[in-house]
Amino acid sequence: MRLLPLLTLLLFSFDTPNLDNSTLKGKPFQNITLETSLKPFKKNDKAYIQQVATEMFTQWHALLRHTDTVSVMLWTSDGSEILDYKGKLDQPLEWAKYIGNPNTQHEVGSGPKELSLHERAYLYIENPPAFTYGDLKFIIQTLKETGQRITGKPVRIGATFDPGPEFAKSEFKYKKHPEILGGNAMGHKTMVSCYSTLNADTDSYAGFPNGIPANTPFGTFLGRQSQHFLKDLGYDYIWLSNGFGFGVEGWSSTGATFTGKAFLPEKLATTKALIADFWKLFRKECPDFQIQTRGTNLSTGADLARDGVDLKQIYNGRYNMLPPPNSPWAALDGDFGLEMVGYMSRMAELPDERYLFRYYTHDPWWVNSPWLDRYGREPHDIYLPMSVARINAKGEIRLPTHLNFLSIDNSFGELPTQVPDEVTPHILKARYDSPTAPGPLVWVYPFDEYHDWAYKQPDRLPEIYYGDWLIRQAINNGFPLNTIISTGSFQSVIATKPAFFNESTLVSIVPEAGSKLEKSLIDFVQNGGKLLVYGPANHAGPAFLTLLNLQNTSAVEGEFQVSSSITADQLTKPYPTKIVHQALFSGGGITSVVKNKTEKATKVLAKMTQGSHERDVVWVREKPEWKGGKVAYVRGTNSSKFTGGKLLTPDNPEQLFTGPLLMRYILKEFGLDYRIDKRNPSVKNPVLTIARSDNGFFFSGYSPNTTITQRFRLAQGAPLLIGYETELANGFSVYPMPKAWHRESRIFVDQPDGMISCQEIHSGEKGIERRIQVTGLKNATVRIYADADVTEKDLHVYVNSGYPWKKGHTAFKTGDPKYGKHYVVENVTGDLVAAW
Repeated sequence: MRLLPLLTLLLFSFDTPNLDNSTLKGKPFQNITLETSLKPFKKNDKAYIQQVATEMFTQWHALLRHTDTVSVMLWTSDGSEILDYKGKLDQPLEWAKYIGNPNTQHEVGSGPKELSLHERAYLYIENPPAFTYGDLKFIIQTLKETGQRITGKPVRIGATFDPGPEFAKSEFKYKKHPEILGGNAMGHKTMVSCYSTLNADTDSYAGFPNGIPANTPFGTFLGRQSQHFLKDLGYDYIWLSNGFGFGVEGWSSTGATFTGKAFLPEKLATTKALIADFWKLFRKECPDFQIQTRGTNLSTGADLARDGVDLKQIYNGRYNMLPPPNSPWAALDGDFGLEMVGYMSRMAELPDERYLFRYYTHDPWWVNSPWLDRYGREPHDIYLPMSVARINAKGEIRLPTHLNFLSIDNSFGELPTQVPDEVTPHILKARYDSPTAPGPLVWVYPFDEYHDWAYKQPDRLPEIYYGDWLIRQAINNGFPLNTIISTGSFQSVIATKPAFFNESTLVSIVPEAGSKLEKSLIDFVQNGGKLLVYGPANHAGPAFLTLLNLQNTSAVEGEFQVSSSITADQLTKPYPTKIVHQALFSGGGITSVVKNKTEKATKVLAKMTQGSHERDVVWVREKPEWKGGKVAYVRGTNSSKFTGGKLLTPDNPEQLFTGPLLMRYILKEFGLDYRIDKRNPSVKNPVLTIARSDNGFFFSGYSPNTTITQRFRLAQGAPLLIGYETELANGFSVYPMPKAWHRESRIFVDQPDGMISCQEIHSGEKGIERRIQVTGLKNATVRIYADADVTEKDLHVYVNSGYPWKKGHTAFKTGDPKYGKHYVVENVTGDLVAAW
C-alpha cells in the first residue's frame, strides 16, 4: 500500500467539486459501504491511522461520487468485542489480527505445518499493534471525519457480530459460555444460536454490571451490550453476519425442521416463536440503531422449510433493518443459481424499499482475494446479480439502494489499488445498464403462500423446499431469469396496469385453489398473457386444472425414462435418458397427466415413463380465444439430493438427465430459444440473464467452461450483440463466449445464415447520439430497438451508405407491438446503419 502524502490529499479533497449523481442516469445509490478489518492500521499511531483512512476513501472516490451516503463497516473482531465490553474505553481489545481460525485446539502459530488455516491461525504480521476500545473509538471518529472531507458525503460506521469462530479469539463463546452454541456450520456446535440462553456469569459487563443472571436470553444480552457498545464508541448501525437471526444453520440444506431424510413440521411453531423472540428481545434492548443482515446462503422457501426461518415475520417486525443481500458463496462454489435464487426470493417482499447488493473483492481472513483469484478478474458476479430487479406493488422497477464491498483490505492488511481501479468500471457499467422494465422472464414468487402453507398445510413443506431448489438448478442450466415480483404485488400491478407484462413470460407455481392469484393468472392467460407454471398440482382447483388441461393420478417416484420432442442443446455425447425423481426433494411424487389428450390446443412435449406408469411432465396449451395467450406446464424434477454436505448435490449429468433443463427448453414455446453446443453432459452449462433497460436487451453471462457455444433466437429474430460478429445458423445468432460477458443488443435479424457483424460506430453528425452498423445482411428483416424516448422522427436508417450520411436513407415501419417498441426494415442486403 502506498500512502500519498497527507497534505496533498487534503488539498485535493478540498479542491474536488462535489459532482452530482446524474452521471448514473438517475440510478445513484443511497449508500455505498466499504467493509474493512483493522488490519490496515498496522501502527497504533494517530497520524498513521489518518493516512490509512485517507487512502481508503481516495481509492474508491470514483465510485463514491455516485452515492448519497458512505459507510464503513468494521470487522473489528468476531463480535466478541461487543459481548466482552465492560463500558471502559481503556479495556484491551481482542481484535481480528489473525489469518485462519484462532479458536481451535492449536495455539496461534503452532501445530504441524500440514494443518490448514481452518485448523490453526497465524498472526497476520509480526508484532501486530495492541488496541483498546478507546483506540477503536478514535479510528471510528477518524473514518467519519476523513471520509466526509474527501467525499463530501456523510459517513456512517457499522459494527459487526458474527456467530462463528472465524475471525478472532473468543473466550466468551468457546470457553465461558459454550451453552450458546448450536449450529454446526464450521464443526459441531461452533455457531452461536440466536435463541440460546446464557448460564449465570459473575463478571461485570457494560449492560450487566452485576453479572449475567442464569437463563438470560442471548437476544437480551446481545441487545443490551450492543446498545452500550454502539453508543459509547460512535457507531451508527450493526451488521448481523453469517445467518445470525435467521435460524441456526445458515449454510446448510438441513436444519431444525429438515434432517435430510424427513421434514419435522411439529417443530415449526416452536422455531418460529424462538426466532421471533430473539428479534423482539434484541430490539427491546437496542431499539434505534439500524440493523443490517447477511442472512443465509439459501433462499426464502428453503430456509422456511428446513430451518423454520419465517422471513415474513421478521420483515413485518418493523425492526429498522435491511434484508439479507446476495450470498458471497458463488465465488467459492460457482453456484450462481443458488446465489440468484436467494437474492431474488428475499427481495420479492421487503421491510421497505431498501435492499443491497454485496460484492466480494477481498477476504481479510482466509488468504484469498476473490476479484484477483476466485473470479480471476472476471466480472460475472457483478453483471449477473446486478441485472436483477424487483417489481413492487405499484409496478415500479426497483434496484438495490445499497452497495457493499467485502472487503477493501486483504488478509495481510494491504489495500491494493488494482482492485478498486478494475472493479469500479464494471460496477458502474452494470448500474448504467440495470433494468428499467420487466425482463423476458418474471418470477411471480409465492412469498405469502409459502409462509401460509408452512403453518396451515405443513404437509406441503416438501413443496416449499423444492420450489426454490428447482429454480436454482434451472438457472445453473441457463434459465435466463432476472426479474421478480411477489404474488401479492403481481395482483396489484395486473389490476392497474394490465399491459405491464405484455413482453414477458410469467413463471409461477400452481396457485392455491380458489385464490385471487388463481383468478389473476387465468385472466392473464386468457387475455393474451404468457405463463410458465412449475411444480406439483395436487392442490390445484378445478379452474386452474381446466386451464392446464391437467388431471392428477397416482403419485410415482424413483427411476424413469424421460423422452422429449423439444429440439434443444447439441452434444457430441447426448444427455442420458434416465432420470430419478425423489419425492422428498421434488415436492412429492409425479401425478400429472394431460386430461384431454385429443385436444388440438394441447401439445405434450416431454414424458417420464416407469414400467406401465407414464406421466406427462411438460406440455403447452394455446387456444384461439385467448388472444395470443399461452400456458405451459413443467412438473419439474429437482435432480439433486442431500448427500451429507452443506448443499444439495446435483445428480451426475453423465448418468442421469438433469430435470431442470426442461425449464429452459420450454421457453422456445414463448419465443425465447436459447441453446448450448458442448462436448458431453458433464460440461457445465452457462448462466445467463437477459435484462431490459431503456428499451434495449442486455445479455449477461457466465461460462463455467469456455469451450461451449451459445445459440440465441427470440421471437423477433436473432439478437445481434453489439461489438461482436456471429455466424448465423438456422436463424440463430451463434457466439462462443468468454468466462464472463455483458453485451447490449438493439438489433434483431431474421436471416437463415451468413456472417453478421454489429458494431457501434461514431456519430459524426450533430444531433445524433448513437450509430449502430450491421454488415453481412442477405434479404434480411431487421428489427431496431432504439432508446426508449426515441420517436419515429428521431430514427434514421441507412442501407449501403456512409459518412457524411447524405445518401441511403431507407424507409422503415413501426413493428408489431407484441414485440415491444421497435421499428422494422425488410429485404435488406448489404450494410444497415441505425442512428438516433
